[in-house]
Amino acid sequence: IIFRWWKISLRSEHRSSKPGETKETHEDFLENSHLQIQIALIFGARILDYVFNMCEGKFDFLERLSDDLLLYIISYLDLEDIARLSQTSRRFAKLCTSDILWEQIVQSSCDTITSDMRALAEDIGWRQMFFTNKLQLQRQLRKRKQMHDSLGENQLF
Repeated sequence: IIFRWWKISLRSEHRSSKPGETKETHEDFLENSHLQIQIALIFGARILDYVFNMCEGKFDFLERLSDDLLLYIISYLDLEDIARLSQTSRRFAKLCTSDILWEQIVQSSCDTITSDMRALAEDIGWRQMFFTNKLQLQRQLRKRKQMHDSLGENQLF
């Protein structure tokens, strides 16, 4: 573990101070409570836990994956599994309710998506669109089309 710091100050006596650095082996870091406290104060408990896990050889490979790749993987899960995954962390909750994921799910479950359907999904959200039954969707699409048509007529006069 390499921990570097810089002193930033307007005082003249600190202007010439050089950056500090501490290098610790993983084993030494696990025993150095002073350095652990410094990391927790500066970066927070989450980063301290992450560093602890790294030093103990426990890697969270999912944490390292990009959101795009995770969304791609999640899109292949069953709905029950998506619901369970969304309860595991804030990151997964955000991903499991994202419009990007639900757009992928709707596209994979529908033969075609019309421009009217796409516009409605942008209004109500792709997740809502997925869970709305076909009759309700048809009603909402008709209503949206009527509103759009009536706005167009009003603009003509």
